[in-house]
Amino acid sequence: MPEHSSADLYRVRLPMTVAFDHPARRRSASDSLVLRLEVDGMRGIGECAPRPYVTGETTDSVSAELQGLPLEDVAATLRRTDPADLLDRLLREGVADTFGLRGGNNLLCLLETALLDLLGKRLALPGVDLVPGGPRDAVAERPGSLPVSQVLDLSLDTDEFLATRGPFHFVKIKASRDMAQDVRTVARLRAQLADTVPIMVDANMSWSGDEAPRHVRALRDAGATLVEEPLPKGAWEALGRLRADVGLPIMLDESVCTLDDARAAVAHGACDAFNIRVAKNGGPVAAARLAAFARAQGLGFQIGVQVAEVGPLVNAGRALAFRHCDALTVEAGQSDRFFPEMIVSPRPAVCRVTNTISPPAGHGFGLDLNDHADRWAVARRIEGDPLWHPAADEGAAPRTERIEEHA
Repeated sequence: MPEHSSADLYRVRLPMTVAFDHPARRRSASDSLVLRLEVDGMRGIGECAPRPYVTGETTDSVSAELQGLPLEDVAATLRRTDPADLLDRLLREGVADTFGLRGGNNLLCLLETALLDLLGKRLALPGVDLVPGGPRDAVAERPGSLPVSQVLDLSLDTDEFLATRGPFHFVKIKASRDMAQDVRTVARLRAQLADTVPIMVDANMSWSGDEAPRHVRALRDAGATLVEEPLPKGAWEALGRLRADVGLPIMLDESVCTLDDARAAVAHGACDAFNIRVAKNGGPVAAARLAAFARAQGLGFQIGVQVAEVGPLVNAGRALAFRHCDALTVEAGQSDRFFPEMIVSPRPAVCRVTNTISPPAGHGFGLDLNDHADRWAVARRIEGDPLWHPAADEGAAPRTERIEEHA
């Protein structure tokens, strides 16, 4: 007889030892949801990192959506389907169509990363085999490491950045409210870095249509090679005009959350590249589809991160990067700098001597929750009981409160 299945939700707000500043937000703590899904003794761990200025979702709204999780149906599908066949279908169709689930991008990411991790552990497969990409038999062609970009945010001085954050493969600068300062920063970096190192300035939607052309030309003349999200989200026509006028490649991030967004960007000639992030784009399968679309349209893409990812998203993004090695760059995140302690083991690592990453080790996405996760547990649901209960009250009488009241 099968064991009961269960779902445990964690809202993780780890304090950051150093804050991260950019025009849209100053972040001093993580804000992720982590889901541990267990079916008949096999566990999978997923994560999402909703950001309201990106997708309109918050941890509260995703927690509320999670109330509708058909746990019994998910468990039944896992029990009756050959795991290899189920994984193949999941990689083709994504979590929504495979399991009949609906919701926003972050909810789908939370569920998809947990289910992929569970199937990977059950089948003893590494993370790179849990993400669509190139041919699955091309293992010998995968590199052993990938270079990662370095981000100069508003909390860090340029000289300190140059002195402590190399070697440099790709540099992203978070724009400030002082354009003259940003131009000086680009010029200073360009004078110190090899001509082959791209420098991208990320405006995070902070420039108006009137000021953007002037800003972009000044940055281009100072040595910038790309600009990211220079205008308000989804300003397709204005982005197309800007790109045609200034002659500097544009990468879109917040504007491209779905494949329909990507099609709109292409139709308006609005960009040269996408910033693909697993949580923003709805999970590893949707993110891989976006990479394939960019490639088919002759556009570039980077594998990005949400600031302050706490574990499963880090390794899911790295698995994606190793399946799409033609990315312009990979953002590995800074969990090693942000968090003295993490809720997962082993800690995702970056080799700071070379600024490179390795593929996730182990099976699934290669992580398990450790004791530091316990304090962030907020709710639990057990197969056969349709209600979520506060984690601290496990075993108490059933309640009817909504999950977001405890999250």
